[in-house]
Amino acid sequence: MQRIWMILGFLFAVGLLSAGVWSYGYRQALSQLSEKAEADLELAADRLSTQMQVYQELAVLMATHPTLRTLDSPARQQAAQAVLLDVTDKTAAVNMMYLDRRGQVLTSAQPVAQKDMADHPAFRRALQGALGNAHGALDSGERTYSYAAPAFDSTGRVEGALMVVADVQDVEQTWRGSTEAVFFIDGDGVVFISNRSDLLFWQRAEGQQGLQPPDGGPVDFATTMVGGHELWTLNWGRYLPQRALHLMLDLPVIDMTAEVLVDVAPAQRLAGLQAATVAAICLAFGALLFLATERRRTLAETNVILESRVTERTRALTVANTALRREVRERQEAETALKHAQEELIQAGKLSALGQMSAGISHELNQPLMAIRQFADNGAAFLTKGRSEKASENLSRISDMASRMARIIKNLRAFARNESEPMGKVDLVQVINTAVELTDARLRAEGVKLHWQPSDGPVFAWGGEVRLVQVFVNLINNAADAMSQQDDRLIRIEVDSEEPLSVTVHDIGPGIENTEKLFEPFYSTKAVGSSEGMGLGLSISYGLVQSFGGNIRGANTQTGAVFTVELEAYREDEVA
Repeated sequence: MQRIWMILGFLFAVGLLSAGVWSYGYRQALSQLSEKAEADLELAADRLSTQMQVYQELAVLMATHPTLRTLDSPARQQAAQAVLLDVTDKTAAVNMMYLDRRGQVLTSAQPVAQKDMADHPAFRRALQGALGNAHGALDSGERTYSYAAPAFDSTGRVEGALMVVADVQDVEQTWRGSTEAVFFIDGDGVVFISNRSDLLFWQRAEGQQGLQPPDGGPVDFATTMVGGHELWTLNWGRYLPQRALHLMLDLPVIDMTAEVLVDVAPAQRLAGLQAATVAAICLAFGALLFLATERRRTLAETNVILESRVTERTRALTVANTALRREVRERQEAETALKHAQEELIQAGKLSALGQMSAGISHELNQPLMAIRQFADNGAAFLTKGRSEKASENLSRISDMASRMARIIKNLRAFARNESEPMGKVDLVQVINTAVELTDARLRAEGVKLHWQPSDGPVFAWGGEVRLVQVFVNLINNAADAMSQQDDRLIRIEVDSEEPLSVTVHDIGPGIENTEKLFEPFYSTKAVGSSEGMGLGLSISYGLVQSFGGNIRGANTQTGAVFTVELEAYREDEVA
């Protein structure tokens, strides 16, 4: 029972708090809405005053026009009418007319039914030497606003007045349909201008707050004050809000009062949303508190069971942790074995490439040896005959041949070396020169033409020199293998020094059958059982280039296949 009373008390407190939040939020929203409505009302009033001022200034300026000075003849009156008609068309005024001191219309832009304007309020004000203004409705229902400016003779006496008649409906077109309902009430309490046509000619009796329709029939209306704001409750049509904030602004310049009705439904929705949010938070907090209390009691009962389960789980985790450590150790050993196997695979690729080049290399070494023997015999013969110059020339040739053999053996020794060289600064031009030198014997033996034009200066990349040589030896040998069944054989090597650095190896062979499997181990297009390779060359090359942070890819062209090797440029600042 106590728990039920606590829940009811909590709900009552939440209700009171939500009501307070709604009231505060509603008043705050009304204050913001009032500021916006006041600004909109001032903007509408300024817009109306500005538009009316155009006609006011027009009356003042045209009152002293030379053509209106003397209208004592029909010709002068017609000339003045033409001027007034031109100005009327350009300013969108309803009519312009010039009146003498007796209020008689001497000339006008448009024909007028009433020639005597002596009783017009604006004209009576103009006779006193001031600018007059007045508004009214014509028999056709059109609403007009008139300005009358006095015209003085040479003695300073009022000799006439120029009256400008403006169409109020034309002025309303510029701001009709605004969100808020705006209307202007004249000194007689009649709604003369409004952006809601339903309110035109509604009336307000003296001391009355609301409005009455022209026929004087009853309407739904009530007014209240909330936080210093006047709220109207009405039911005056679908284009007017049922509950609205009412503001007023006096406009003595045009002898009217501007008023606005702003729908307060958004303020009510915002206040309701705030109250609902607070209520939801409080209810959620209360529900969580209630559930926490219930769970605390339940947890106390199940604590012993959980402790036993934790003990069992801890024992199981200890066993799993031991097994996980053993698996990690096995994985580390497997990773070490895999790395060793990769190194052996790289060395196997080197030896495979050397095996393919062995015949050509033997020829490259045998040819200088035979030449050395011949030059040695010739040198001995020349020494016997006392021709030391010829003997010296033969000895120089023997030295050149020995240097050539030493260079070939040096490249072979470096290429076949099984060690992990550190990565660093590598000259791509020198790397390709070494690869070309290692494969030159085979290419010449098989009739393969090689187009390779080294650049004038070095092109430095990040990598390992020996392993890069292995990559390009593999690519050159693969290109030669691809063209082994055709008569024309051509390999073209190009270096692009723009970053990222790239080297392309083109051939004119049949192309690549399957580019997706190109770099997979043991993938080869050679016949099964062929002694030319096991399909490891490109896979090894792919791994080597990847280890340098580069990329290698193969593609087909219209004349054969092309392999592109991209490498990072060497930078001294990054190394430091």
